[in-house]
Amino acid sequence: MPQIINGKEISAQIKEELKEKVAAMKKEGISVCLAVIQVGDDPASSVYVGNKKKACAYIGIASLSYELPEETTQEELLALIDKLNKQEDVDGILVQLPVPEHIDEDAVIRAIAPEKDVDGFHPQSMGALCIGQRGFVSCTPAGIIQLLKRSGIEIAGKECVVIGRSNIVGKPMALLLLRENGTVTVAHSRTKDLKEVTKRADILVAAVGKPRMITREYIKEGAVVIDVGIHRNENNKLCGDVDYDDVAPVCSAITPVPGGVGPMTIAMLMNNCVESAALKR
Repeated sequence: MPQIINGKEISAQIKEELKEKVAAMKKEGISVCLAVIQVGDDPASSVYVGNKKKACAYIGIASLSYELPEETTQEELLALIDKLNKQEDVDGILVQLPVPEHIDEDAVIRAIAPEKDVDGFHPQSMGALCIGQRGFVSCTPAGIIQLLKRSGIEIAGKECVVIGRSNIVGKPMALLLLRENGTVTVAHSRTKDLKEVTKRADILVAAVGKPRMITREYIKEGAVVIDVGIHRNENNKLCGDVDYDDVAPVCSAITPVPGGVGPMTIAMLMNNCVESAALKR
């Protein structure tokens, strides 16, 4: 049986560590505050926003919540971001994506001050990651690094393959694995002989966006498999990009869906927010 990498347990550890850190900061008169903006009432976004608020409350982070109507204009949203950028007591700004179609997502991401960009999506944050400078790192890839490290999985010298090249997961994931001295290949929808490429991987990160696409034919015996996908199957049950039942018998460690990568994203968002407050002071 493979090692099951338990994201719920590891994210709970991180939250406990952050709770202690925030309590110590409060004793020094330093508070931490996250502003969360949601435009429209997309049900999935509402669930994510609710989870972020719960995590803030648990850790001791103050949260400001802005629930804006669907018809909010881009100008109104950018004006709110500008106001929060200037607000001294706000350490992190998060705009829940996706935003409605009439709003330019890129303009929204660029509007957030890099020092408050706790999502790690700003071009300056991405550029800093590229050249190895300080900056906030996209929460899902940062969470995956923590999953590997806290599960005792060595990255240095390993052959790592990331399937997916999005700005939110694939690209920053590749850069973080490289920073940990992994040898990294980024594969995607145009990769020829994908199975041959993924079968070289000691660590495989699947962020392909297709339910249960990755079967044992893609996996090297004894590989570590990290599943970033989240979908609903034909029975309305959650599943990932990896066919878990098919892959589990051949790998050495695997993340389940749900309960693997998902909980880590919010834990790392909280971590970025606490770091922002600490850096600012």
